[in-house]
Amino acid sequence: MTPVSALDNIHIKGLFGDHEDKNEKDLLKISENKNLLIIQIVQYKDSLFSIANLKIDDLSLKNEALNVSNNHNTRILWNGPNTWLLVSNKKELLKTIVEKLDENNFAITNLSHSRAIIELEGEKAKEVLKKGCPYDFNEVKKNNCLNSTFNGMSVTIDLLEDNPNKIRIFTLRSFGESLYHSITDSCLEFGYKSI
Repeated sequence: MTPVSALDNIHIKGLFGDHEDKNEKDLLKISENKNLLIIQIVQYKDSLFSIANLKIDDLSLKNEALNVSNNHNTRILWNGPNTWLLVSNKKELLKTIVEKLDENNFAITNLSHSRAIIELEGEKAKEVLKKGCPYDFNEVKKNNCLNSTFNGMSVTIDLLEDNPNKIRIFTLRSFGESLYHSITDSCLEFGYKSI
């Protein structure tokens, strides 16, 4: 059975908005990221397990606001006290996570098929987010993440790069199409390429 992506019916490739007479490299780029392993890790409040020396794909679970631990394949986003979102293109990591994090100390939830992921890239990417999100994006830098809302929809935002800006936006699969329309509508004034 082939999984159907959250944006399969609405993500159309092409140039949109105010793109005429602009160099294509200066346009915003929008893409859907799919087929990633997305695992929510929550350490129970009464757990005495120390995460200090714990490594998953050679990355630590850091309990610091906005922090993202990352390597080429995996990103671990801090989502709140003792709560992380692991995102990876290595599907086999799920087995490692289950082996290292026992059910007496951690709740492990596979969210891979319940999220829509939009990637937004370009110099004006933060300006697009400012249109629908109440967060101060002037303070956000590479390898920061945050939970917020975009036009009333709950999102997790992960800043992958900052020169140019490359931002990954996660939302519930059921909000995927609405978020996509909100993001693309906010991009129209700058012009964008859907890839």
